[in-house]
Formats: sequence, structure tokens, C-alpha cells
Amino acid sequence: MASKKRVLSGIQPSGRFHLGNYFAMIKKMVESQDKSELFCFIVDLHALTTVSEGEKLVEYTREAAVSLLSLGIDPDISHLWVQSDIPEVTELAWILSNVTPLGLMERCHSYKDKIAKGIKPSAGLFIYPILMAADILLFQSDLVPVGKDQKQHLEVARDIALKFNSVYGEIFTVPEPLIDKNVAVVPGIDGQKMSKSYGNTIEIFASKDDLRKNVMGIVTDSQSVEASKNPDRCNLYNIYKLFISGEEDRKLRKRYEDGGLKYGDVKKELFEIIWDYFKEAREKRETILKDKSYIDKILRAGADKTRETAVKTLKNVKDATGLSVRML
Repeated sequence: MASKKRVLSGIQPSGRFHLGNYFAMIKKMVESQDKSELFCFIVDLHALTTVSEGEKLVEYTREAAVSLLSLGIDPDISHLWVQSDIPEVTELAWILSNVTPLGLMERCHSYKDKIAKGIKPSAGLFIYPILMAADILLFQSDLVPVGKDQKQHLEVARDIALKFNSVYGEIFTVPEPLIDKNVAVVPGIDGQKMSKSYGNTIEIFASKDDLRKNVMGIVTDSQSVEASKNPDRCNLYNIYKLFISGEEDRKLRKRYEDGGLKYGDVKKELFEIIWDYFKEAREKRETILKDKSYIDKILRAGADKTRETAVKTLKNVKDATGLSVRML
């Protein structure tokens, strides 16, 4: 019987999760648990490039763990941990930095994009892709779910793995991207990519009133009710379709094309759909939050279980590079 593919995915703790986080990444992770070996981690080291308040990072990290568990990550069958709890990742990042061409880092568009958005141009931000490569390669990942904006970073990880293997032997698995083209970019309420930095998100665990307010605030065009409308050009439809498929999708498209559709009615329907969709997750979240020690136990156990793989990989790396401890 063939062994399961190892799927690795990390999510940055930067506040409450929104629909973009869920459909672009978390939903895929949850669904992969039955057919793959899932390695899921909270990337607090990466978050240091944007979060400078220690208390806030602790809060965000715990919030991410609670949300992942509430949305279906099962720690009994998957690996769930916090990035900084496995120190081998930073040691590997330094080793990888010595086989990574400077030009490869200079070509990464993410650094330039973030600087343009006002993030401070630190060395950590510049070498972010090397730490990401260490995350991926340390656990010998086969598949990595990524959105379009992270695809280049995975290509960097592949390049680094190939370069290292060519110098030191076949140490690392060369990962493949796992991209769902239908939801690679989830639109926000203003039509741009849904992102906290744009202030255009629909939070998964928002209160009922806040969720209704966000959904009713989705930007639409000014066409008359009677006009035939193109659903593919409608931001409201592009969010709505994340929750439906098949016959339901065909009926909604027909309502757009036939004319007579009121955007306000569609927004009310979408609010109810979102509220019902995450009902079970909200209930699970409330249960988890009643036991303050539960999260700590889960993350500790996850780090211990996952570190076995990290130690094994790093030993092979150190043996190959000559960094193994030896008696003189």
C-alpha cells in the first residue's frame, strides 16, 4: 500500500481568520487529513516581520490555534504546532542561506510588495523565503498548498532544495505546489484580495451583527434591478459562489442573467449561508475556550511529535555538510 503524501501548510498569526484564510488554505488542510499526512503550523517567527508587540503575538498565536482546531484540524491524526517551538527550523534556515544565491532573494517580488505597503525593510523580511524553505524542507514535505501570492516562495524552496541536493546529495524531498485555481484569490468586500491589511475582510468568528454589517457592505455596481447582470463581474457573486456549487450555482447565475435581481436580497441570503456554514465551528470554539490549558497541551504534544521528523532531517543535513558533532 502506497504511503500517504505529506502535506505541509503554515498560517501566520495576525488576528482573527477570515473567509480568505479559510477557502484559500484552511479548508484544503482540513480536507487533506483523510487522504494525506498533514503538517500544520502557526508561523510566529514569520509574524515577527510585522508584529512587534510580544503580548499581541501571544494573543494572535493562541487565537490561530483555537481557530484551526475549531475549523476541523484534528491533532490526533495531524501535526499541529507553533513554528518557534521547533528550533531546528532556524538552524536549517542558516545552513540553507549558505547555498542560496543572493540573486534568488533579490528576485522575490513579495519583499518589494511589502515594502511598498509600508512594512519596514528588515533583513528578516528580505530572507523570509529562506525561512519558509526551511519550514518546508525540514519536514520532507511532498505537497504545499499555496495561493498565487506565495507561489514564488515555493519555487524558491524548490530551487534551494535542488541546489542543496546537487551539492550534498539527495537529502531533501523537492516539494510540489497545491493550488486550487478556483479559490487561489478570495475577494474582499471591496473586490480586492481579501486581506487584513486592506481592511476588507469577512471574519469567520465575527458576532452576528458584525457579520451582517460586513456582508451588507460588500461593494456592488449601480445597475438597475431590472438589468441583466454578469455574475462573473460581480464581487458579491464571487464571494457567494464559495459556498455553493452545481445546481445552486446555476440558479444564482440565472437570477443574475434574467434581470430583476436585488443585490440587497442576495446579501441577506449570503449572510444566512455564512452564519449557518460556520455554526458547528462556533460551537466547538466555545467549548475549547472553556478549558484554558487545552490549547497549551495540544501545541506541546504537537511540537514533540513533529520534532522527531525535524531532528532526523537536520541530522542528515549536518552529517552531509560536516556540521555533526565529533569527538576529536
